[in-house]
Amino acid sequence: MADYTAAIYLRLSVDDARSESMSIESQRILLTRYAENLPIQNIKIIEYVDNGYTGLNFERPAVQRLLSDVQTNKVNCILVKDFSRFGRTSIEVEYFTQQVFPLFNVRFISVSDAYDSDEHKGDTGGMDISFKYLMNEYYSRDISIKTKTAKYIKMKNGEYSTGKYPYGYKFDENKNLIIDEDVADNVRQIFKLYIGGTNKTQIANILSKNGLPTPAQYKAQNGLNSYDISRCKYWKASTINDILSNEIYMGTYIMCKRKSADVGSKLQVRRDKSEWIKIPNRYPAIVTEDIFLKAQALKRSSSPKPKSLDYLLRKKVICGCCEHSMDRKTGRKGRNPIFRCKYTQYDENAPCYKSRISEKDLENLIFSVIKKQAEIITNIPDILKAENIQIRSDKLIEIQKSITALNQRKLDLYEQYVQGNITQTDFKKKNDCLNAEIKKQKQQYKVLKQLHEQAITDDSNNKQLLKIASNVKEETSLTKSLVDALINKVKVYPDNHIEIDWRIKDFNLSFE
Repeated sequence: MADYTAAIYLRLSVDDARSESMSIESQRILLTRYAENLPIQNIKIIEYVDNGYTGLNFERPAVQRLLSDVQTNKVNCILVKDFSRFGRTSIEVEYFTQQVFPLFNVRFISVSDAYDSDEHKGDTGGMDISFKYLMNEYYSRDISIKTKTAKYIKMKNGEYSTGKYPYGYKFDENKNLIIDEDVADNVRQIFKLYIGGTNKTQIANILSKNGLPTPAQYKAQNGLNSYDISRCKYWKASTINDILSNEIYMGTYIMCKRKSADVGSKLQVRRDKSEWIKIPNRYPAIVTEDIFLKAQALKRSSSPKPKSLDYLLRKKVICGCCEHSMDRKTGRKGRNPIFRCKYTQYDENAPCYKSRISEKDLENLIFSVIKKQAEIITNIPDILKAENIQIRSDKLIEIQKSITALNQRKLDLYEQYVQGNITQTDFKKKNDCLNAEIKKQKQQYKVLKQLHEQAITDDSNNKQLLKIASNVKEETSLTKSLVDALINKVKVYPDNHIEIDWRIKDFNLSFE
């Protein structure tokens, strides 16, 4: 069994030079050989690979897994080809190499930089290392700026493409955007219906009733299924709105609508419209400019949506069949509110077709579940009784004293050996026995401490649980505070069976 774990971290980004010395395989060979030659017995080598990820941030799956393993003491040493493989920002790299890794007693080796943290304890590695940090950061920012500049020039000329195309278009063999006549008439129909007075929800219903595939379904049918489309079975008003708003349908090329919040950041912020790049008549138009502008005028003249009312189960109720949010609909003057599954209202074959429940009935049902569960909790005997925390605490102190005594016996044994009172053979035999006993005691201490800490946590959770359950017994109906404290989501099924996703796991209950 390995006593020492060395982690080799390999990274290659799309912007890195594709040279033989930079490849993942070359990094693997270099670091594996270096790790195997470390003067350490029983070494285990594991690798973490981020292929195609930038070094400007640490939002990389393999490096996140590595850092997690460091925190759980699964790694003794980390090896990288050079500092830039681990990261290109000096502040973050220094934070990990100078603060985090020493805290967990993890050795850090950068082979090409001839840096080994074991040789630089108490310092930062000198001016050379700091200079390398800064050069890596400068290089990364420089290449980022150059890449963005090249993209911007292509955008200005209408030559840059994201590789994606909107519904109604497709690429020809030369990667030029052309009209996809198989679905272009659907786009034209959407504009025609909207200009003719049909609202977005009604248009979505018409398309769904006619069995027309949604944009996501159509792309999947053509081999472009890049995500789960199980929730994209029906047309939605939001999809109709996206199509009506997209200027590409009158042939306009639009780029530069968003930008990174900072260099290397994945956070995108919206640019001011004055910064957008627009080139009219760049693509073949599916609808005329006149039709497109009429649609925009209608959208602007539409009455603004009323402000959403606040109610107890706001954003909590979802359909148990299709897992879409259920709409809250009220009668005249806001009376008799109900929750309904609007997503499948035009599919008679859907299990949740016309599924609905009155708000009052749902609130009463939820409160009944909470009330019964609270009664069970308050009647559990000794719920506040900790699993003998004091006894475990005393036992931990006892083991610590025992380990201290064993270490003293080792010291006494060594003195006897030095003074010639016992032979080397007897010393080794007795010393090995003491070491084995110390190891056993330490393992017992570790296990018992974990159980002790868990018991303290459970005791605290039980007290909180009982307090909430006691408060529930004082309530006569569902309240906002109960909903916020106890409920994540409520799934409603057609037979008014509900399932509650509890915020507190000990309230876990499926009720019929």
